Amino acid sequence: MTVKPILKELPTDLDKSRLPRHVAVIMDGNGRWAKNQGKPRIMGHQKGVDTLKELLRCCKDWGIPALTVYAFSTENWGRPLEEVEFLMTLFERVLRRELEEMCSEKIKIRFVGNLEALPKTLQTEIARSMEDTKDNQDIEFTVATNYGGRQEILQACRAIASKVAEGKLTPEDITEELWESHLYTAGLTHPDLLIRTSGEMRISNFLLWQMAYAEIYVTETLWPDFDRQEFHKALIDYQRRERRFGKV
Repeated sequence: MTVKPILKELPTDLDKSRLPRHVAVIMDGNGRWAKNQGKPRIMGHQKGVDTLKELLRCCKDWGIPALTVYAFSTENWGRPLEEVEFLMTLFERVLRRELEEMCSEKIKIRFVGNLEALPKTLQTEIARSMEDTKDNQDIEFTVATNYGGRQEILQACRAIASKVAEGKLTPEDITEELWESHLYTAGLTHPDLLIRTSGEMRISNFLLWQMAYAEIYVTETLWPDFDRQEFHKALIDYQRRERRFGKV
């Protein structure tokens, strides 16, 4: 059996000055991975947590300062109740277990989405994790939970429209900067690179405004199998591209 190198240091074939500053990930394929292994779907989600922890460490090791992941979409409530309940419990358990380590590794964690719809006990753990890590600066880790891009845009529209109706704003006051200040992700830089695992060719209502000029990389690899070598491939592909942002 071939043993893969750990790749603790940034691979020499990557240009440190051209790394993405912000990577976003749609972590897809947990269920298929579990099915392929002859295991229940929940085992895929548990393995996916280990993969996420390693990717977060990799971003820190290689000098990528921001990572955002799509943990639970607004559409995911339509999954079987048993699976949804397991995911909520898993999120809560992971936060409790990993908070001390995140603090020691100077990771700032942030949750974005309609958090008020989550179980109260999970909301408590989310609030505690954000408060305890708010001053950390080594890497910004954003978790999109009960998140939907369309819903985010709608709530921003409503908030701004209310201010216009109250006379606090005029239509002419509405700029991109004002708009972004009303999004869940206010203050967060836009992703440079979006990675989607499992081969699906869509962005699934994820960061619709923020993804306007992100480079998109899709791999057939299922999320639980996405390791540093796979991340390396994604970054190599990213650095081969010419980012023109609509210009010549």
